[in-house]
Amino acid sequence: MKTSKIRKPEAVLFDLDGTLLDTAPDFHWVINQLLTKNNLPAQPYVELRKHVSNGANAMLKAAFKLSDGDSKLPSLNQQMLSLYDQHLANDSKLFPGIKSLLATLEEQQIPWGIVTNKPKRFTAPILSALKLSTRSASTICPDHVNKTKPDPEPLLLACQQIQVTPQNCIYIGDHIRDIDAGNRADMFTIGALYGYINESENADNWNANAYVQHADQILSVIDAHF
Repeated sequence: MKTSKIRKPEAVLFDLDGTLLDTAPDFHWVINQLLTKNNLPAQPYVELRKHVSNGANAMLKAAFKLSDGDSKLPSLNQQMLSLYDQHLANDSKLFPGIKSLLATLEEQQIPWGIVTNKPKRFTAPILSALKLSTRSASTICPDHVNKTKPDPEPLLLACQQIQVTPQNCIYIGDHIRDIDAGNRADMFTIGALYGYINESENADNWNANAYVQHADQILSVIDAHF
């Protein structure tokens, strides 16, 4: 397949859940296993999907209709993560358009990496299962830094590892904390509107440099700005 020639940023960094990978199907299965165990009705996929980028407690609160600080949350969280350990790469996959995007970046010798708030405990086996571990030039998890996104520290660490200048890099994410972190690191930021965004969220307020509705649009954004 012929790939389009793109002008080169020094590196392209991705958020993981909701940007590079569609991990919602595995989370949906896990949450519904817990709901069934507690004799509660299953959660529709479309309802759970929009909470994935906000983490385990956000998904649990939505599914079990709990509030912050509910005494049931710690136990449910532990059960959820234990189940997720066993089911974290069964149905997760690259978002449409990402496979060809990564191939083009690699063909053009543009390193790409991952900066996620997902712990290494879960990130490493997913990337291994999808054969992405050795392709990513840098994979930064909360385990590697003192401060997580929206702090720029993990993005700056990725740049340090790849040996590139943050100002000449791109960060792509589907949450305001991703764009905040990228902007604070002085990177070119792209909002991934195909990700896990709650309908109450106004992505225009993220102040990203650009937005895409589909991963197929990322190359044209790069071409327009680099």
